[in-house]
Amino acid sequence: MRYTQLGRTGLKVSRIVLGTMNFGPHADEADSHAMMDAALDAGINFFDTANVYGWGENKGRTEKIVGSWLAQGGGRRDKVVLATKVYGSMAADTDTTWPNHDRLSALNIRRAVDASLKRLQTDHIDLYQFHHVDRRTPWEEIWQAVDVLVQQGKILYAGSSNHAGWHIAQANEAARRRNSLGLVSEQCLYNLHERRAEMEVIPAAESYGLGVIPWSPLGGGLLGGALRKEREGGGARSAGALSRGAVREQVQAYEDLVAEHGQDPAEVALAWLLTRPGVTGPIVGPRTMEQLTSALPALDLTLSDELLASLDEIFPGPGPSPEAFAW
Repeated sequence: MRYTQLGRTGLKVSRIVLGTMNFGPHADEADSHAMMDAALDAGINFFDTANVYGWGENKGRTEKIVGSWLAQGGGRRDKVVLATKVYGSMAADTDTTWPNHDRLSALNIRRAVDASLKRLQTDHIDLYQFHHVDRRTPWEEIWQAVDVLVQQGKILYAGSSNHAGWHIAQANEAARRRNSLGLVSEQCLYNLHERRAEMEVIPAAESYGLGVIPWSPLGGGLLGGALRKEREGGGARSAGALSRGAVREQVQAYEDLVAEHGQDPAEVALAWLLTRPGVTGPIVGPRTMEQLTSALPALDLTLSDELLASLDEIFPGPGPSPEAFAW
């Protein structure tokens, strides 16, 4: 396993992040425990979850599965950098959410962290992430709540998810005024096919010392050999995207290119992210043990300059701002 610092912090994390979103909805507790054991055995020490995972009436279920695994002991908690998130309502029907039971008010943050700690069966969360920007709550209030939690020892670091570049700047300038550490990571949608984060999110993260944690590194299966699986009769999760002619042509060119180099599409997509500036590591969210183990070879895969250039031709990035849309 390869490790790196999380952004500007001294925290050392694996370059593959174990995402747990499918634990509960698509993998039962026993299989989820087995995948967490396998991940730890492979050296993955960075586990990501969220309070709403489990979804619908089962929100919180995923944190409970992670918690029951941590409770088995054997050094599990000490070895894991544990990340979870706050923002969404825990009500099965979000239309019935009681006031102050979602978003990032100081009141909800306090309530949500205590509930996550109980489900996770731990006394602290290493990285507490804001699952979405809250346009109604000032950053001064958010940081006041976070500073209290840090002082109480309930969380160690704070991170963001699905934030724009200017949100990151706004957050960390507010933290600077309070002499607080501020955001140390940003979890964003980023992969070969979806590169808009390169315009402002990733430059802002680099400037402020945030580690970038890409989610959906395979584009919902689009970059995992979707056309090959389609030919083999497999049900591709990316069928909707492949119905668009331009996308289908891109994916075909991608799979042809990867085949010419004797590589696997999913491995190349993950390895490409590992070459990107500012990226800590992509989140791999397995439903099965095979999906977990198949991600590991990407760590040892070196992409040639020729292959990287060809990938840029197939999936051109937008370029930095303002040149991406101006001059």
